[in-house]
Amino acid sequence: MRAVIIGATGAVGKVLVRQLLCDERYHFVEIFVRSPWDIQHPKLICHVVDFEQMGQWHHLIEGDVAFSCLGTTKKQAGGKAAQWHIDYDYVVQFAKYCKVKSIETFVLVSSKGADYRSKVFYLYLKGRIEQAIAQLHFSRTIIIRPSSLIRPNSDRGGEKIGVKVLLFLNRLGLFKSYSPVAVSKVADRIRNEAVEHVTYNLVVIENDEI
Repeated sequence: MRAVIIGATGAVGKVLVRQLLCDERYHFVEIFVRSPWDIQHPKLICHVVDFEQMGQWHHLIEGDVAFSCLGTTKKQAGGKAAQWHIDYDYVVQFAKYCKVKSIETFVLVSSKGADYRSKVFYLYLKGRIEQAIAQLHFSRTIIIRPSSLIRPNSDRGGEKIGVKVLLFLNRLGLFKSYSPVAVSKVADRIRNEAVEHVTYNLVVIENDEI
């Protein structure tokens, strides 16, 4: 199989790429990134691209399964509008090009609680992305909804505190469905799910199923 990935430099993306490179079922791993990748591998094809100019490089998209691990925060992006542009516009446009290139399986890393009817901006945003991807009708769409991510060497202070609070509450038997999950588990689940031979067009993996 040939995998194509956006968001390869993110928490889940970095781990996913390394797992795919070690997985004999995947013969090529093609990533689209904004800056050069820090490793080399015979299976790895790295394209340094401008996501604002996707029309100039979409012809390079070739594969059997596409993974979108792309995502930012409102703080990193500089506001809601910028976050929407990165999370929604980039991901959905990439998915549309994948559909045109006849990629059969599209995998989206979303979020626990994603809902296009939500009053919470982040959850509404993620829900709208899910909705847009589902409407493209890939042969198979896989959506995974992790809760807070346990990532190695995280520099997100608020996230680290949130994970600690959730783990404490989980030990008390509270908010079990919101249990933090390691990025390696998220990557492992979608890597394996993408090669499963099932008849379901749409697979949604909730946090407690990871």
